[in-house]
Amino acid sequence: MRFRTLLIIGLLAAQPVLAQESTAPTLSGSPAVTDALGRGIQPGVSGHSAILPSLYMLDAQPIEQISPLVQRQMLNGTQSTLVKWTVKKGGVFPLHHHPNEQITWITQGRCDVYSQGKKFVMTAGTVLVIPPNTPHEFVCTEDTIDIDFFAPQRQDWIDGAPSIAASAH
Repeated sequence: MRFRTLLIIGLLAAQPVLAQESTAPTLSGSPAVTDALGRGIQPGVSGHSAILPSLYMLDAQPIEQISPLVQRQMLNGTQSTLVKWTVKKGGVFPLHHHPNEQITWITQGRCDVYSQGKKFVMTAGTVLVIPPNTPHEFVCTEDTIDIDFFAPQRQDWIDGAPSIAASAH
């Protein structure tokens, strides 16, 4: 089975990792078909169509240079956005808010997050859940790898709006 490159409004080019062929029958017993984006579809148990999962390599996604200290790699699902931020010491995401819930997982480094008059010190292994429309600011005090999950997906980025990121003054 061959997957086509998925282009999401010209912003994100992502090539799914090919899954191993399975000899298991589809739910309907007939071969799966693909939708307009090349994703596999097969009838569900109740007769509804279901889009098959797609496997990606996050590190293989295009690297966007957001600022001199901040890089982004991003994947969009149908209802969510996953982002890997690579931030050098001194990288800042100034105070902002968005309608998306944000789950931030620091896998390497350290960031201080300021929100609602509180300071949250994030180090490798910590996770912070930021509710929708909650003002927050990130200051990375070390080289940092940050994995963020947004729901619903970041339509503003899909539409071409820039990400806010700066260098510490």
